[in-house]
Amino acid sequence: MLYLHNSLTKKKEEFKPINPGKVGMYVCGPTVYDYVHLGNIRSYMTPDILRRYFEYQGYEVRLIKNITDVGHLTDDDIAQGDSGEDKIEKKAVQEKKTPAEIAKFYEDDFREVEKKMNILPAQYFPHATAHIPQMIRIIGTLIEKSYAYEKNGNVFFDVTKFPEYGKLSGNTLENLEVGARLEEHPDKRNPWDFALWLKAPKEHLLKWESPWSIGYPGWHIECSAMSTEYLGDTIDVHTGGEDNIFPHHEAEIAQTQCATGKKYVNYWIHTRHLKVDGVKMSKSKNNFYRLKDIEDKGYSPMALRLLLLSSLRQTQLNFTWKAMDQAKSNLQRINDFILNMEALSTSQDTESGFDIDSYQKRFEDAMDDDINTPLALSVFYELMTEANILLMKSSLKGQDAKKILAFWKRINSVFGLELHGQVEIPQEILDLVKKRENARKNKDFQTSDKLRDEIERLGYIIEDTKNNNFIIKPARDAKHNDAG
Repeated sequence: MLYLHNSLTKKKEEFKPINPGKVGMYVCGPTVYDYVHLGNIRSYMTPDILRRYFEYQGYEVRLIKNITDVGHLTDDDIAQGDSGEDKIEKKAVQEKKTPAEIAKFYEDDFREVEKKMNILPAQYFPHATAHIPQMIRIIGTLIEKSYAYEKNGNVFFDVTKFPEYGKLSGNTLENLEVGARLEEHPDKRNPWDFALWLKAPKEHLLKWESPWSIGYPGWHIECSAMSTEYLGDTIDVHTGGEDNIFPHHEAEIAQTQCATGKKYVNYWIHTRHLKVDGVKMSKSKNNFYRLKDIEDKGYSPMALRLLLLSSLRQTQLNFTWKAMDQAKSNLQRINDFILNMEALSTSQDTESGFDIDSYQKRFEDAMDDDINTPLALSVFYELMTEANILLMKSSLKGQDAKKILAFWKRINSVFGLELHGQVEIPQEILDLVKKRENARKNKDFQTSDKLRDEIERLGYIIEDTKNNNFIIKPARDAKHNDAG
């Protein structure tokens, strides 16, 4: 049984889907005004691994990841995140482009990063600007139910009307009054109320007609509109970075539950911050890394993926280049091991004594415990150690290798590591190998040697082992002709 740590209840809970055999997931996607950085990538890895493990267990997963292309304001670190300039509009003015051009450029970069990281694409990437009618409808419902109010064309949610406010983040009204940085908007009844709709100045580039004013939506209402549009009023799983907990996710809960009268999310899953050399990542400290920076230093996206898999989402990750070196080395180790298993699997023996079931159980036990990928990886590292010892003793059989490869394929559907150098042995080579084996059995060693030479000419080598077994592997530096 899968147990997940729920940020709302602060404890591990057995996962029980709303609909048997199906899982609905909503992921807070990027605000497309800048490049995604390592912290963003880590946050998007969490739902990817969770989604992959759900599918490993046989669930049908519907994952929605939004694209915020309006409404996310620059002062999102001040309490309710509804003051300052629109981030996309500000970037558009700086670069003398349209907001649409800015959004498309950075969304394309985000999509390319996810592709390189082998993050499975969402079933749908809804854009905030395409869902203004849904937002207006929810805001109207909240006003009708007296959870929201309008003044001078601005609409705010009245948090005093929602007793559960603060349950996710701990920022209850009492705590906000004494500790939070609050924006004193003249149209707010209470300084901790948050914006649902804001009246736009005449020069504002991103604005729409509404019953209250020509304006634009607040940041928080976007996700409520898009998540309920595609997943229904109640969602199985909602993920995001820990910086989304307040005010964004706290506001989502309040406005959605008040609008629908139903519980909004059953399992809130958050990923902790990523630091660089022990300090917060920032452009001013020159440690604001993108995937391109990783690649420019000679590391592959898969090495970064392995590094992220090697840490728990519930703990802060301290990124260092030394850690990247270790991840690169571990990735090569896995790659070489799989190549060896592929080579050994061509052996003609039929015996198998390797206990793969115990490793599979331990892998699943680790993943069932709140998606513990570091422990799950350690299970495979132990398998590699045992198999390599047996291989050195020539005790590992071809059938063992086939079982290991099948196991790797299954668990790697969760890890999502793309290995380099993996090849299938062509049928032409396998036919020559079979002829060579028949020649050896008939003690026709002259023919056997000629066939070995032919196999090597085609770019593969045969290593004979004890008990008349052998393995086939690509000759890494061999030149292949057209037949290879």
